[in-house]
Amino acid sequence: MRDMVYLSDKRQAPESPPAIQTLRISAQAFAPYGDLLEAPAQPGRSNFVANFENHRPHACANIALVRCDAAEGRLRIDEMECHPFSSQIFFPLDVNDYLVVVAKDDGAGNPDPGTLVAFQVSHPQGINYHPGTWHIGMIALSHPGTFALLVHEDGSADDCRFRRVGPFTVAVSQESSPSDD
Repeated sequence: MRDMVYLSDKRQAPESPPAIQTLRISAQAFAPYGDLLEAPAQPGRSNFVANFENHRPHACANIALVRCDAAEGRLRIDEMECHPFSSQIFFPLDVNDYLVVVAKDDGAGNPDPGTLVAFQVSHPQGINYHPGTWHIGMIALSHPGTFALLVHEDGSADDCRFRRVGPFTVAVSQESSPSDD
């Protein structure tokens, strides 16, 4: 697993990294970064609940299983990743609450610190990152857990891009407030 990363202005040397607080996720607040997948309220099937994009027709759908660590307290972040040509969907299998940290692209292929947001997500909610959304690896909040992952890949370096970022911290809280943005 790669190291977590911080975002900061590299021209300044802060005594401590900037910190962001987690918010309880909502579909509206997460919309600029992707889709929140929620269980249907009624029995039956709900179709097309997310826009699962593939911008490389030769890339194949990859269904993978991801095991992640748990975190509590403050998490130091110094690297983010994005998938510029595919959506990436995570379905929690044995995870209760988990952390999602996202940022938009700055137009130069890097995470935009001004758009950085951390969300707390609860089982059975899943997430779908839009292509090009910067994010950290999956982090469970109560105990290590497993997710099912769906992404389009062709085995090239374009499948996933990583960027070191000036460090920031995420205050991991079990009592996050609702996100109504």
